[in-house]
Amino acid sequence: MKPKSAPSVRDLLAELETSGIRLGLDAMRGVLAGLGDPHLRLPHVLVAGTNGKGSTAALVASMLGAAGHRTGLYTSPHLEDVRERLRLDGRAIGRAELAARLGRVVAAARRRLGSLPTYFEALTAAAFSWLADEAAIAVMEVGLGGRLDATNVGQPLAALVTEIGIDHAEILGGSEREIALEKAGVMRPGRPALAFVSSAAAREVLAGRARELGAQWHDVTAEVEWRLGGAGRVELATPERVYRLEPPLAGAHQLGNLALAVRAVEVLAAAGGPPTTRAAIEAGVARCRWPGRLERIDLASGHQVLLDAAHNPQGAAALKAYLDGEARPYRLLFGALGDKDVAGALLPLAAGATAVILTTPRSPRAVAPARLAELLPEGPVRVEEDTAAALTAALDPPAATVVVCGSIYLVGEVRRLLRARHGRPAAAVDVDLAG
Repeated sequence: MKPKSAPSVRDLLAELETSGIRLGLDAMRGVLAGLGDPHLRLPHVLVAGTNGKGSTAALVASMLGAAGHRTGLYTSPHLEDVRERLRLDGRAIGRAELAARLGRVVAAARRRLGSLPTYFEALTAAAFSWLADEAAIAVMEVGLGGRLDATNVGQPLAALVTEIGIDHAEILGGSEREIALEKAGVMRPGRPALAFVSSAAAREVLAGRARELGAQWHDVTAEVEWRLGGAGRVELATPERVYRLEPPLAGAHQLGNLALAVRAVEVLAAAGGPPTTRAAIEAGVARCRWPGRLERIDLASGHQVLLDAAHNPQGAAALKAYLDGEARPYRLLFGALGDKDVAGALLPLAAGATAVILTTPRSPRAVAPARLAELLPEGPVRVEEDTAAALTAALDPPAATVVVCGSIYLVGEVRRLLRARHGRPAAAVDVDLAG
């Protein structure tokens, strides 16, 4: 009799996709205990925030890698392949390795909890397990909130908080103060806590919570200054050094993420973490890649496609500021999920577009494009349920700029379609997916 093959990554995750969200740390700690508590063995940096946490995490990981440290990176969601979420020195986890790790996670959950983990818990536990075995240090991006997120189970060497805005209000609260308090849950007594947050109210909450905990507070908005140079260069001054950087990520909003990441690497080294140098920081910034964030793709047809993960009002405002600075007409291809402030993200971008094409991201939480159209009573609006048809419509006429945003799932799907039709982007996700 032929032995039964082990379940694939697709099969394992398909079983968990309907599990929803579970806020709280008890289940996650139970699963990790069944795996030998890898989260307590893994030195890591934890990054929370509403917008920019993925970019910041990628920058920190790139700088640590450039300094010669074997660095893991865990982020969410993914653009095209779930393996993007778990990386080591820029290389995604292999399929067989991920399947094996997930199998152990599911077995531990059944043994310890008597039930399955959620999708996010399973991937997070797999990340802790893999990176504890393979990495010298890891950078972990919080999924939702901070205090009760599945990533928040260890003792991070440092906690970072990026820009805060209103998102997931039904879970995290409807004010910046409430949300900031949830994000502050990633801080630890005696450990560095850094934030780059524009909101004075949110900063006040974060600073107050850091004082209560005895965390080493750093308000990066006050500690770091920058000056723009020619050819996209930035001169960034911290309390320790002046850096001449070539930021790889477009948009003025990325400067705050850059400042936070650079200062975090400095503070981490000063606190006894992985050492680094000016050269490593400058090299790490220059080589960082984070697709789907103001990612520009030029097609042979004359089109310019701009992919951006903006999915909430704050992200949309940053994207709109960039587009206004470009002062070029654009067509908008938009699709969104129902747990977002859809109107707050769509209306400002649609107001500046020459045409709007609405479609359905690949998610059971997607908003029907016909419902989105009801928010736009004026102007040329086209509804295409199928993303492939929507992209075709957006690329007609030729020689137009097409902005794709609203959901990272839509951005990932358009990337796949562009590669299939035009051979671009050259790499699936700008991360080594071999294996």
